[in-house]
Amino acid sequence: MIDHQLFAELVAIRRQLHQHPELGFKEFKTSALVQKHLQSLSIPFETIVETGIIATLQRGEGPTIVLRADMDALPIQEGADFDFHSVNEGVMHACGHDLHTAMLLGAASQLKDIPFEGTVKLVFQPSEEGNARSPEKGKSGGQIIAESGKLDGASAALGLHVHPLLPVGKLGYRNGESLANVSNFSIRINGKGGHPGAMEHVTDPVMISGHLIVAAQSLISHTAPTEPAVIAFTHVQSLAEPSFNVIPLTVLLQGSLRVLNIDTYQKLVEKLKQLIRGLEISFGCQIELDFSAYYPSLLNDEGIHQKLAAVQDRIFGKANVFEGAAQLIGEDFSFYSRLMPAHFYFLGAKTNENDTYFLHHPKVTFNEEAMKYGAAFLAEGAVDLINSFK
Repeated sequence: MIDHQLFAELVAIRRQLHQHPELGFKEFKTSALVQKHLQSLSIPFETIVETGIIATLQRGEGPTIVLRADMDALPIQEGADFDFHSVNEGVMHACGHDLHTAMLLGAASQLKDIPFEGTVKLVFQPSEEGNARSPEKGKSGGQIIAESGKLDGASAALGLHVHPLLPVGKLGYRNGESLANVSNFSIRINGKGGHPGAMEHVTDPVMISGHLIVAAQSLISHTAPTEPAVIAFTHVQSLAEPSFNVIPLTVLLQGSLRVLNIDTYQKLVEKLKQLIRGLEISFGCQIELDFSAYYPSLLNDEGIHQKLAAVQDRIFGKANVFEGAAQLIGEDFSFYSRLMPAHFYFLGAKTNENDTYFLHHPKVTFNEEAMKYGAAFLAEGAVDLINSFK
């Protein structure tokens, strides 16, 4: 476990980050703060995608281990009231990335004093939450870094995510596919607008959208009993001025497809395309389907988990490490997990005030005590992994 002085430093870093959150690919002040602390530790680093940072601690020859933290915040107005609440209007660290960044800096500080023979790459990643401002073909920060070649040849990757409803001192995991394949989709239904009293001249995209939404849900109902899957239509918009007596030309549907198993995900995408082709034929319309983002399922390697058993016992105790259920949550650590053997854990960070609010809620809170466990687990876990691969 980390000492009192380092913990106090991490609390100060976390609170500064929490007060000044930044959206994905805009983490300029966050990145500058991280770089300043790495310089104070004399740890060399390079920048990637403007705000991203890959720091390298190398001692002799040996395996390379990747430790990753994400830095971006969310476009949410903070609803919790405490001394260090966000001062950036409409932006909030509602997913705990401020703690992730502080914990990885804590691990870096510890690794300076732990002997090992190998390399630890500390990845401070931009834009885990999405690709809205991506400079590279709509890719998230994790996808860009994983595809950059900067981590090629690494033996393993380790990541943590704070869990606001899990008590401090607990560590949750799921081997295999643990988090979902997630994609954002847009569907444009192009019909023939006109007067609602002259329907023989009209192809009604509003009516067709109703058929599509219900039929798409039926695809899921046949899949979900055996493989967890969800299709959520989160936005429906007529691309015309609101009117009681005009049928629009076009309706836009947007939403999210979430499926745990990667093969099932691909089958559902194909079934959705077949459904759309059938509706085009049935109603004489044109329907455009576009996927604007995709995170593959996060694949947790059981062998890496076993290699980390000793450090789990040291820091958390065997009784406090448990395997939970897979979840239909997207996480771009999945790109690292598809590049190399990897494991991603949920770290207990529950506060006494919060029994209800989960990630991405305006009133979610996180217990800073979790950073004592997280920083130590990242540092000692990296060293144990290096030793296990020798």
